[in-house]
Amino acid sequence: MTLPEGWTVVVPDLADVPRLGELRALQAAPHTGSDTVDTAQIENEVAGAASWTRRHLAVKDADDVIRAWAHAHDRAAGRSVLGIEIDRTLPEGTQDLLAAWCYAELAEIGREMAQLRGESTTQLDAGAFAGDDRLRGWLTDAGFRHVRTWWQMSRPVTPEDAEPGAFPEPKPGVTIRRVAQHDNGMPVAEDLNAVHQVLETAFTDHFNSYQEYFTEFVQRLREDPGHRWDHWWLACADVPDDPEAEEFPAGALVGSELAPDASGVRGTYIDYIGALAEARGRGVATALLAAVISDAAARGRNRVGLEVDADSPTGAESLYTKLGWRTKYVTESWHRDIDVD
Repeated sequence: MTLPEGWTVVVPDLADVPRLGELRALQAAPHTGSDTVDTAQIENEVAGAASWTRRHLAVKDADDVIRAWAHAHDRAAGRSVLGIEIDRTLPEGTQDLLAAWCYAELAEIGREMAQLRGESTTQLDAGAFAGDDRLRGWLTDAGFRHVRTWWQMSRPVTPEDAEPGAFPEPKPGVTIRRVAQHDNGMPVAEDLNAVHQVLETAFTDHFNSYQEYFTEFVQRLREDPGHRWDHWWLACADVPDDPEAEEFPAGALVGSELAPDASGVRGTYIDYIGALAEARGRGVATALLAAVISDAAARGRNRVGLEVDADSPTGAESLYTKLGWRTKYVTESWHRDIDVD
């Protein structure tokens, strides 16, 4: 597969971040309703800590203007997360050519990543907005299939959410606290391991769950420019009918700071929330959510966002809806499995 005559391929650098942001905004705005992009996140992906597990290709036209951006994230053993942003102002035939070229190149990159991990097969995981029929067509042509739908939800936050009594207290036997920190602000290892263990266990039977080692888990979350250690929470529960037993980590939540929206106000994002099966029904998730909403309000933020598996049989969306979350837009996961050799 060849590009138009005079077009070139480069690895983007810091100087290209504004243009990459334009491409991302062009692709997302019709579906998200916002042309605001987090340039700090893009800079981090291209030249920051997040670049260490990613590879990028930028396609330039004969006038040296970037018209396509392809990127692959070595997400976990046997899985690469892929993405493309194509200049939607180009003629449709040119867009189609660029998309096909990008997905072919990303498939090879995903194969190389899996080879380095010693895998014999790997999953290519790509995303699309639910209403982006052009991108969905490109994915279909590249051999991907639609496997899952996700609701991107947001809840407004007001100062009243920080006031005492804004939310019910956790149920008896359940306590919520932040991950403990040393005097220098760094988290205590025991609590970090507890968060990882709770989430790994809670998501074992969830869609497309991949085992992620503790070091990979922590490093990936730290790559986010919005990462904050004081946005990690633990829910601990006692053992019913056994007053002598020590309480145990029953739930965990990892959050991050969202970049300012169009009004210039920051928000909070819930990257992960999970509860162990033996603690479900005790209000663990509700208590964690209430703590994060209250925390966001105390920080002067205006929203809390999260992602929900629309196809999950657990019905988690009913809890979020009850607590005030509403769907802003919908995304999809598209997968393709390939042999590495």
